[in-house]
Amino acid sequence: MAWPAAVQAVVRALLLLLPVLMLVPGLIWWERRLLSWMQDRIGPNRVGPFGLLQPIADGVKLFMKEDITPSAVDRAIYFIAPAVALFPAFAIGGTMPWGPNRWLTPVADVNIGVLYILAISSLGVYGIVLGGYAANNKYSLMGGLRSSAQLISYELAMGMSLACIVLATGSLKMTDMVAAQEGPLWGVVPVIQNWFLFTPYGAISFVIFVICMIAETNRAPFDLPEAENELIAGYHTEYSSMKFAVFFMGEYAAMMLFGGILSCVFLGGHNFVPINWDGLAHSAPALSWVAGVFGNLNYYLAPIWFLGKCAGVITFYIWLRATLPRLRYDQLMNLGWKTLLPLATANFVVVALWILATRLMSESQGQTMGSILGFVAAIIAGSIIYLLWKAIFLSRKGDLLQPRDIDMVKPAVEARTVEMVDPNAGVA
Repeated sequence: MAWPAAVQAVVRALLLLLPVLMLVPGLIWWERRLLSWMQDRIGPNRVGPFGLLQPIADGVKLFMKEDITPSAVDRAIYFIAPAVALFPAFAIGGTMPWGPNRWLTPVADVNIGVLYILAISSLGVYGIVLGGYAANNKYSLMGGLRSSAQLISYELAMGMSLACIVLATGSLKMTDMVAAQEGPLWGVVPVIQNWFLFTPYGAISFVIFVICMIAETNRAPFDLPEAENELIAGYHTEYSSMKFAVFFMGEYAAMMLFGGILSCVFLGGHNFVPINWDGLAHSAPALSWVAGVFGNLNYYLAPIWFLGKCAGVITFYIWLRATLPRLRYDQLMNLGWKTLLPLATANFVVVALWILATRLMSESQGQTMGSILGFVAAIIAGSIIYLLWKAIFLSRKGDLLQPRDIDMVKPAVEARTVEMVDPNAGVA
């Protein structure tokens, strides 16, 4: 007897949310530990072995800490903002499949999977903006406004990068994207899976999506909404205790789920390695038993492989934080509007031309030759578009990301002299 649809939906939601909730403290520990190794310093090592219980101690401290609410805040918005920031972080993975069993995942395999992800991810900024606005603090408000401008700048490029994969797949479903990557590489290599990272247009979309993903989650080097050297602590300056912790729970949950989306769209989803085990067994019958063993491991341990890819993305986040300095705000805007968005749009045009050329040439040359000729035509079109983009944007004098000097205090036109008067002069 099949379970009711509502019960299935609840089970799927719990299987998505509970692991994320349990893994967030581990992500915090891993970031602190990895940063200490990279920066040659001692990380958390007092509470539990290797400091493993330090996140729990931090949570208890934040829960027991005095909750201070400034008197001049907008109380209703002030208390709602952390919840608004947390909800999208957990809801963003509703259409993300973390395994091959469709009874357990995703929560809802809807036809608008990618559109749902873009819509929910854009809601995360509301909590930050509301928190900065309600705090009645100029620096907090400035951090919230920075986050909103940052979202607009990078959401467009992210949407165009995903649109390339949607166009190549012919579907908005995340499950269809994972299934498309299980086919032969470029349609002609049956042993290797066609992960979109291994295609030219997919590699470009991958780089664009990674940069936009980092900017969406306000992580270094795009952490300007919480630039402590400029804005005290940014949008959460006036928050303390558990409300402060909820903001960061949302941030780490968003990092984890964006890593899952990146894995589903570009890295083969829950597949461990880009090897088509059925194709290997068919091409080399002597290795059929090896293909069968690894095929079963790939199927039954799919959640572990998926979490491993997410952990790799989290490690990349931390690596960037330890390596790159924070961008200047004009550099952030230039990168989003003048580089990523034109590049993503040009890549979208190239994918459309590749699909069109492949269909036209397959009718006369055959499927394999049509794919090869379509690929060559797309490369030529992409090169032309790149040269045009370079002529328009990069021919201008000066580098978009060049450093510049700013005189905070202008030198005086004339040197002023101060006459020193002896206060004891004329006293007998």
